[in-house]
Amino acid sequence: MSKFDPNKKVYKAQGGNFSIFDLLRSFADPEMEVDSISRISDLHMKVGEPVRYRYDGDLETIEGGEPLTEETMRELIFPLITQSQRQSLIDNPQLDIDSGYSWDEKKINFRLNIFRDRDGMACVMRMLPKHIPEIDEIGFMNAKVWQDITELKQGLVLVTGVTGSGKSTTIASIIDYVNKSRKARIITLEDPIEYVFSSEQSLISQRELGKHLSDFPNGLRSALRENPDIIYVGEIRDATTAQLALSAAETGHLVLSTLHTKDVKGTFSRIIEMFPAERSTELAAQLSFSLAFVLSQKLLPRKSGNGRVPVFEVLKNNTGVANIVRTGKLHLVYSKLETSQAEGMNTLEQHLIELVEADVISKKEAIAHVNEGSIVSRLD
Repeated sequence: MSKFDPNKKVYKAQGGNFSIFDLLRSFADPEMEVDSISRISDLHMKVGEPVRYRYDGDLETIEGGEPLTEETMRELIFPLITQSQRQSLIDNPQLDIDSGYSWDEKKINFRLNIFRDRDGMACVMRMLPKHIPEIDEIGFMNAKVWQDITELKQGLVLVTGVTGSGKSTTIASIIDYVNKSRKARIITLEDPIEYVFSSEQSLISQRELGKHLSDFPNGLRSALRENPDIIYVGEIRDATTAQLALSAAETGHLVLSTLHTKDVKGTFSRIIEMFPAERSTELAAQLSFSLAFVLSQKLLPRKSGNGRVPVFEVLKNNTGVANIVRTGKLHLVYSKLETSQAEGMNTLEQHLIELVEADVISKKEAIAHVNEGSIVSRLD
């Protein structure tokens, strides 16, 4: 047995010894799934602490798990990464390693982030989804939203939310629907590739950061020379990527991307603040012209205790919204969402109320996750 063997049982928990494959096996357990979605999303490990899983959004410690040592961490993690990555971790304690791992036996892919804190090595492994949900099963408050988005020929569609809120799943469902229903050229730029698509009606090329492209800006510039109809950029992280995405949307492409913001209103501020202050007016005008939709989402525990459900805030760009953005009167965005349900828009609070009334989530969870204002009176 080699020194770094993924079957080597080195971690003590639940009265036995576990290998890294044993720890990952929970991700493949059908009993841990709801509607083909795993209730376990992440595996957390760090020196000095027992192994933990993120289960239905909460961190749960493995029963009887012993605190991890530096040696045990290496035995668990090093079989999953390359020799050069192992050496980099040893030689440079300040270095973070982002990597992927494909568990062929179970046909599951993982994203790894390995780093060091004051106690030693730490690692988070996130399971990349195995199934692409049908778009009508995603959970939009109004089906008009996904119908309008999948019919778009140009414009910028942003899906926002915190890490782990389901942004990539929402975009994958949109791409999958278009792939099955339209003859389009689709190019994705991802970090890493999460869902694997097979070309159907559409022709799809998926490119991964670090393997097929050096960074998102260069990938976007390249994509624009490849005759695409639709471009998916995994995340807008900087001003250059934002500018290229806006320009691509202006020149007749449908651009899909994600952003880390908690609500629709914050999305505009986040993009504009990426640029120098003297360009804010110009950027606001460009956004008002290029933007098609903003979907801001969260994942909340179901009242039944069986999995989580997405909650959406939805903005569709129209004349009124464009004027609000162009003039910088972002404080008016919320009231516009609240009064435009006929057009497919809604606030997060409106969706929360609908889910509470349908007995899908608890009133307590709804109140804990509001973005703006109070919904207590409307839930009584």
